Amino acid sequence: MLLDRADRAIVTALQENARLTNVELSERIGLSASACLRRVNTLERKGLIAGYHATIDMAKIDYDVMVMVQITLTGQASTILNDFERAVVRIPNLLACFLMAGTKDYILRVAARDVADYGQIHANHLSSLPHVQSMESNFILRSVMNRGLPVELL
Repeated sequence: MLLDRADRAIVTALQENARLTNVELSERIGLSASACLRRVNTLERKGLIAGYHATIDMAKIDYDVMVMVQITLTGQASTILNDFERAVVRIPNLLACFLMAGTKDYILRVAARDVADYGQIHANHLSSLPHVQSMESNFILRSVMNRGLPVELL
């Protein structure tokens, strides 16, 4: 999908603050409110804007530990992948699960209150996942960068 200057400005502004009103957004990008709303609706309808989400500060709710878990399965057959995926999505503390190409089959992002809580998540959920050959937990020390797609790439 090709985006013109106005569409790129809309997407950039909404990536920075999705709570902007249509009037605020239109003023920021230099369009009338009605033209801006039409463009936003078109971007939503075409699926470029897939949703609007609140970003939660996990530390404010005492989730101080984030863990990236690298999983290698016993094989790549579709039944093995399907069994694993059906089981992993039921883990309450799982924030994201990515099927990978490379040396690991999946990478999971798991939230925990502390290291002991992660130990319980590991014991009660992760260790019983089907078809797991190996698992490696990597604790995130801090986030260096987490952003939307830069405007020059749109």
